[in-house]
Amino acid sequence: MRTEEELRQEAVRRWQRGDQLSTIARVLKRSRPWVYKWIRRYDPDNPSWYREQSRRPHHHPRQLRPAIEQQILDTRQTLIQQGLFYGAQAVQWELDDVLTDAMPSLSTINRVLARHQCTERVSSPKPRPVYPVIAAHRPNDCHQADIVGPCYLAGGMRFHSLNVVDVVTHRCAVQTLWSCSSQHIVDAYWAAWQRLGMPRHLQVDNEMSYYGSPRYPRAMGALIRLCLHHRIQPWFIPVREPWRNGLVEYFNRHYRQKFLARVTIRQHQELQGAALTFEARHNTRYRYSVLNSHTPMQVLEHCNHRLRFPMAAQPPRHPLEKPRTGTYHVVRFIRSDGMLDIFSERFALPACAQHEYVVATVDVKEQRLKVTHPSGHVTEFDYILRPKSQT
Repeated sequence: MRTEEELRQEAVRRWQRGDQLSTIARVLKRSRPWVYKWIRRYDPDNPSWYREQSRRPHHHPRQLRPAIEQQILDTRQTLIQQGLFYGAQAVQWELDDVLTDAMPSLSTINRVLARHQCTERVSSPKPRPVYPVIAAHRPNDCHQADIVGPCYLAGGMRFHSLNVVDVVTHRCAVQTLWSCSSQHIVDAYWAAWQRLGMPRHLQVDNEMSYYGSPRYPRAMGALIRLCLHHRIQPWFIPVREPWRNGLVEYFNRHYRQKFLARVTIRQHQELQGAALTFEARHNTRYRYSVLNSHTPMQVLEHCNHRLRFPMAAQPPRHPLEKPRTGTYHVVRFIRSDGMLDIFSERFALPACAQHEYVVATVDVKEQRLKVTHPSGHVTEFDYILRPKSQT
């Protein structure tokens, strides 16, 4: 049996001999376009004209520019030298500050790192800073929460979704928000707690509606007031480090794939009902390997722990009174300038806190800001939340 390359040469020989194209195609058992192709490809000055050519495209319109690729590698190296997390997501968040072009996706950044063999763990020049983790051993010891959106229904209806996940059991609560105003935030958390129970600690990102306003950093926003009035300690993760809320971020992806991408809803009256159906299905049927393939509700039943629920059916009305007791916490990474930023208010810390994660705890009763990191106490500041006459 002749090879493909021999058939190509035979086709050209027959064509040079004067055979008709249809005859050549019939004898060689090939199509007429195939015969045309190799007659056109024939080049007497090129002895290898009959060999297969690369089909790789000459132009890649979506190929990453070399300058951006080098910036990805440089950013990763900078994060390593600073002793910080240096994965693809951390690189993407750092690039957002300096990149003027379109942001590369996580998969693109991962491909760049893999192509340059930068996927192995490397030894940092100094020990990586210790991140303060909230101890959670029982149901509702800690909740992670995040607001997803804006999302859109068919027809352009705009909404957000408050997603809350219990760290120990992985139970979730999904609550629809039509706006991120203070009262809607209070209503959404109150409804979620009526199903999940109230936590001891609530870990959230730095959404402005949570803490108030950068102009009034000590005003204690609606969420802080709601939590402190009900013996819940809010924790604000570092700015631009969403992976610190990794459990709820993973759930958000599940929510987008299994709910938003699959459910078609055209009226806002149907949305919360569909979200509650998804929530119940997740809590009773979704199995996590970290839970030994149990569902969240099975883990809750095995724990046999009594939950604390809101006493009133209706949520409190905003504006809530400023709490007089309680604590809330702000976690920040301190860079070489030694400055602690709390909702746009800055405090100078000692040199020992540089390149470390610190926990800034606001004691509402004492009106003090207490800063600590894993090695121990750092410093304290006066933190006046209201006139002394009102204490």
